[in-house]
Amino acid sequence: MQTALSVVISCAGIGSRLGLNSTKALINLEGKSLIAWQLELFKEVEDVRIVVGFQASLVMEEVLKYRKDVIFIYNHNYFETKTGTSFYLGAKDANEFVIEYDGDLLVNPQDMQMLLKQSGEWIAYTDISSSEPVFVNVNSAGEVESFSRKNGDYEWTGPCCLKKSNVKYTSSNVYNQLETYLPLRGIKVRAVDIDTYDDYQNAHFILKQWRNK
Repeated sequence: MQTALSVVISCAGIGSRLGLNSTKALINLEGKSLIAWQLELFKEVEDVRIVVGFQASLVMEEVLKYRKDVIFIYNHNYFETKTGTSFYLGAKDANEFVIEYDGDLLVNPQDMQMLLKQSGEWIAYTDISSSEPVFVNVNSAGEVESFSRKNGDYEWTGPCCLKKSNVKYTSSNVYNQLETYLPLRGIKVRAVDIDTYDDYQNAHFILKQWRNK
């Protein structure tokens, strides 16, 4: 694991497309909240930062059941901004390298441990499975060279790792921040992004698959 590493989990959004009247961090997956699954992935990372906004007090209460040393950061403008803003706010006082992890994301635990051992900057991507994906195009060198809403080789789910000095403010998405630095090393992982109710149902199925292997 990189020594100068922070993890920023972006949990400020309202999760409107999911339709469960809950921030995605608190949805139940196989008996545990999504944020509980995520915290388990980062139990060996000393500096974990969680950006909160919608239902902030509920998210903080849930997080503190599992970990007391998390740093909470508020995105007060969560209704008008996206994950790029949360990443920027969370990375402000972080270590030299910062992993961004969306609050609606579940990465295979083995793959996440592999990512934590990587050095430098990188972008993770996965096979296309979401109902409303952001596509990733990868070049012959294994680098992510572009994102697209129309077509691509794989799906962008995150996470990604940037130098803190490269995390600039945007009111848009994390992948819009990343576009400035492309091409960047790409790493394929097993992951599921939970944006819609169909994605939520699919996440249950995928999580069971992972646990049975």
